[in-house]
Amino acid sequence: MRSLSSYYSIITIMEFELTLQIAALLFGVAMVAGFIDSIAGGGGLLTIPALMWAGLPPAVALGTNKLQACGGSFFASLYFVRKGLVDLKAVKLSLICAFAGAALGTILVQLVDAKVLELVLPFLILAIGCYFLFSKKISEDDRHQVLTPTAFAFTAALGVGLYDGFFGPGTGSFFALAFVTLAGFGLAKATAHAKVLNFSTNIASLIFFTLGGKVIWVLGLVMLAGQAIGATLGSRLVVTKGTKIIKPLVVTMSLAMSVKLLASQYHLF
Repeated sequence: MRSLSSYYSIITIMEFELTLQIAALLFGVAMVAGFIDSIAGGGGLLTIPALMWAGLPPAVALGTNKLQACGGSFFASLYFVRKGLVDLKAVKLSLICAFAGAALGTILVQLVDAKVLELVLPFLILAIGCYFLFSKKISEDDRHQVLTPTAFAFTAALGVGLYDGFFGPGTGSFFALAFVTLAGFGLAKATAHAKVLNFSTNIASLIFFTLGGKVIWVLGLVMLAGQAIGATLGSRLVVTKGTKIIKPLVVTMSLAMSVKLLASQYHLF
């Protein structure tokens, strides 16, 4: 039997009217978000409020956002793989663990109060921004590897995947930080691998949102097209500009996410 929330989602989707103006606006928002996301993460700061402005309730906005985010992370990942920054065979176990973590997180978020995480998260993301801003270890060169690929998969990949399914903001930054500090990757390489793992977690979350009837497919596909364009352009800059563009954008987006999350807690906007 369908739950009451499933029926509510279906009614909401039936009542939602996708006009040409809304579609064009959200396409543009998704394109900008895809560009930012492929470099530093945090594109959801643009797309989720835009979806809610268009009239979608939070759960449906999150589900539809995951659909369009899958497009951005897929095309960015494809570009990075083609350019040789990512060896899929080498990160296969991490992809599986990230997927499993996100699936578990999506289940847990329905059972556990996320209030504590909401209080701590802005400061964690701000700390990531400060690390990228002040750390002398961040460069284009690979450094000493702290964890083996297997250990990384069952700790960082699984843990960040769990977080993405459970909450989500800043997932790309958490993955990038893990690759820099634990896998010893240079910044461009870490960003590329972060996007590939983020695609895996997006797919896992999308599956569960779809099962719950919380995805507007037509709107999500329109935004997916915008994400694809933005992500392709952004991923090209990662390859050509590297640290020069990634580092300041990660710091900027970390600060923006922290401010946004704190403001939401205190209902400032």
